[in-house]
Amino acid sequence: MATLDDVFIDDITFPATDGYVLAATLFLPRSAKRNAVLINSATATPRKIYRGFASYLARRGCAVLTYDYRGTGDSRRKSMTGYNQPKSLVGFEASMSDWAMHDVTAAVAWMRERYDTLPLAYVGHSFGGQALGLLPNNSEVSRALFVAAQAAYWKLIAAPERYRIYLLLNLVGVPLTHLMGYSSGRRTGLGEDLPKGVFLQWVKWVMSERYLFDDKSLIVPLANFANYQGALRSICLSDDPWATLPAVELLCSGFTSIKPEIVTVTPAEVGVKKIGHFGFFRPEHRDTLWLAAAEWLQDTD
Repeated sequence: MATLDDVFIDDITFPATDGYVLAATLFLPRSAKRNAVLINSATATPRKIYRGFASYLARRGCAVLTYDYRGTGDSRRKSMTGYNQPKSLVGFEASMSDWAMHDVTAAVAWMRERYDTLPLAYVGHSFGGQALGLLPNNSEVSRALFVAAQAAYWKLIAAPERYRIYLLLNLVGVPLTHLMGYSSGRRTGLGEDLPKGVFLQWVKWVMSERYLFDDKSLIVPLANFANYQGALRSICLSDDPWATLPAVELLCSGFTSIKPEIVTVTPAEVGVKKIGHFGFFRPEHRDTLWLAAAEWLQDTD
């Protein structure tokens, strides 16, 4: 276990609902724990991106867990028995719905069981926010903060980015993924490598007018959107071409049992030139975006 100032940091593993071993990092305050917070990653984004924000929350009294979905980050090299797999993702069976139903569901359950006396808050970045609605145990979450989480139908992406993404996914990404047996992040420029099934399901959603809501294979999981009754604040970053306000609103519309709060933030409001899809998690926002997020996550009203 490492120590960072007044925060204990421990790299651990926990099993997904089907037994697959996921790599994770637990951030604990030296002082008394007041909240539990689960941070759920964006697509093709390793958990290390959230290390600064997780440490910040831990200093404020939160027990925080970050983790990598199967086939990504350190979970790419974990097998069901904990032994290393070959680094190649060729033949690696996984989908985005597997991430939600097996990995995120297990992370919620692990945090709920370990910190059963603390309120459980959920931070969802991009896909991490999308996943909440699909979880059979999302009723265990008391507060959910979405950051750049959206129903990313390609026509809701800001121009000209929408046209670049359409061409990149369909003319480069899909053919290359079929050829190679996995999605190469280096060749597509879309982040980390992804398992073939994850990438192809994601493309299917991006090309569908209602994104994941149009996926007929998700009929049962989609019903779980209505089960979430906690607080939900969704942060829309005005200069993010992917999570535009219409795309954020479309995702939030799935939570029919509550009225999600959508907060639009401009770079000028926090004294910077740009934020974008990933910028929220940069340390420069410690006294602005991070502070506001932490105060909301730890609100007990």
